[in-house]
This record gives sequence, C-alpha cells and structure tokens, in this order.
Amino acid sequence: LECSLATNLVGQPLVRQQVMKAVREFLENRNPVKPLVMSFHGSTGTGKTYVSSMLVRSLFQGGLRSPYVHQFSPIVHFPHAEQIEQYKETLKRWIQGNLTNCGRSAFLFDEMDKMHPGLIDVIIPFLGPSWVVYGTNYRKAIFIFISNAGGEEINKMTLDLWHARKDREEISLQDLEPAISKAVFENPQSGFWKSGIINEHLIDFVVPFLPLKHHHVKQCIVSELVQQGLEVRPGVVQEVADSIPYFPEEEKIFSSTGCKTVASRISFFL
Repeated sequence: LECSLATNLVGQPLVRQQVMKAVREFLENRNPVKPLVMSFHGSTGTGKTYVSSMLVRSLFQGGLRSPYVHQFSPIVHFPHAEQIEQYKETLKRWIQGNLTNCGRSAFLFDEMDKMHPGLIDVIIPFLGPSWVVYGTNYRKAIFIFISNAGGEEINKMTLDLWHARKDREEISLQDLEPAISKAVFENPQSGFWKSGIINEHLIDFVVPFLPLKHHHVKQCIVSELVQQGLEVRPGVVQEVADSIPYFPEEEKIFSSTGCKTVASRISFFL
C-alpha cells in the first residue's frame, strides 16, 4: 500500500501520511478496541475513490471484487427518502450478516454528502468499542466514508495557504480540520448531520484531499497514457492539461475537476 500510494497518488502528501498511519497502526494491533473508521473529504477528482480502491486492493485478494469488500452508494442503494426506515433495517442486516461471515471485512460508503441524514446512524453499534454486537466480533472491520463535502473549504484553505507561500507539503491536518468539521458535520444537507457517529467521536481519521495543480494533472495524464499503452508525447500531455478548467478564474492555480476527466479527454488529442 505504501509503495502504491508513493508511486501512483499525486499531490496528496497528507493523505499518504494519514492513511498509512491509520492502516499500519490498525493492522499491527492484534486486538483492536474498535474498527478502523476513516472519512475522506475533498472535491471531485482528487483521489478519494482511487485511494480507497488502492487500500482494498492491498488488503483483499480481488480488491473491490472481493466478497469481503462492500460498497454503498446512496443514489444506487438508498434513493428514496420516504423509504429510510426500510433502508435502515436493510443496511443493519447487511453489515451484521457480512461481519458474521468475516470479521475482517471492509465497507465503503460513497457520496456521504448525498446520504439521507439519519440513515447512517444505524451502523453506530458496529463502529464503537463494544466487544460484541448481535453475537458478532466486528472490531477488525474497516469503514471508509467518502464525501465531496468539505471540498470547497479545503480548496479555499489551500488557496489561502498558497497565497501565504506555504507549500502543500507543509499543510497539516490542523490547518484544515476546523473548516472540514464546519462544512461536513454542521451542515443540515450532510449525511453526517447531527449524527451520533460525530457526537460519539467514532471517526478515527479525517483525511483531507487537496486540490490538484497543473503539474499534478500532467502526472495523471502521463499515468493514464502509460496505462492505455499509448505513447507519452509532451505536446499531447500539455494539450490535455490545458483543456481542463482551473480556478480561481484570474490565477488558474488548481484543477476544478482534479484528474477526474483525464481518461475521457485523452482520445480528443491523439
């Protein structure tokens, strides 16, 4: 995992540091007191889903296709607000059943910012430091929440720090955490709104993903060309990178879509 993050993840020193610390400490502990719970925050295309898939590929044979890795999307699995009570029961049973099959399971909750408030609280019993829930020892499980919420605040803070001549390598969690908390945990639109997960401090690691600069996007383009077995031509790399929107309007420092649209844009410039 450490090697994958170092080689493939661009522009996210804080993510590498936080994720490795979290996973290493958790896996080295033979008797963890609670599951590992991480929450990934940042704007589109900054690597949240990429890192979570890298993580499960490193830990589970078959990666995302492993029978012990479970993904949830509110739009796919919980689309109707009026059915929230039914979803709560389904989600609880699903997690309980899978943890009974394998205590070392991973659960990925995508787009937490689109989750109906109140729904996620049904999994609280599985996240805390209790010994056994519903006859199952679940303390070796991993839960990852992925959210665009807090992305704007992270972008603004990163831009402010850039203006203050602070390199992204120097940005610390302490610089960003207050802004993330306000945007994510105090927002009525958020899946974490008034959640017991927050009130009971069940998230072990809040991981902020910083906006990507022009040279990070170019690294993504080179990786994508290599992955597709295509020739890496500097002219093509530059053209694809220039076709992506950047903000703020006048300075154009950070990519508005991160590396999200890189793969789909490459064919236009070959």
